[in-house]
Amino acid sequence: MSRPTWINAVVLGAVVTLLTGCSTSKEKLLPHGPQTMLDVWDQGTVGSGGSAAGRQLLDARAELRRPVNAGSPLAENASYSRTAQNEIYSQFRRLPNPDLVMYVFPHLAGSDPAPVPGYTTVFPLYQRVQYAMPGERVEDY
Repeated sequence: MSRPTWINAVVLGAVVTLLTGCSTSKEKLLPHGPQTMLDVWDQGTVGSGGSAAGRQLLDARAELRRPVNAGSPLAENASYSRTAQNEIYSQFRRLPNPDLVMYVFPHLAGSDPAPVPGYTTVFPLYQRVQYAMPGERVEDY
């Protein structure tokens, strides 16, 4: 059984297109010029300060820059700044919630009395964490 003529034409066109695409030379695709990589770099940095002299100036400025957090007044005054965390903790202090220790003596439990050995358990006095109102004293009297 032979294929229709138009399928043969499409297959032939695809093969010719693929072979034409592979026949391009490397020199035509990636031409080599007299420019070095440094020349290309200098052309790319024209907008940000000029050629080699502008790049040297930018490099010198970058060496003089210090990080924002190293010895700056911002880092020294960070403990005095208002943040959400220190606002909550400074205004609404947690009230003490002591742990209670309870010893459960050995006993029998269940519908068929099974022996349960004695054990110790720890639980907080209050079910939820309680907070003091602003200005309320939380230290011991």
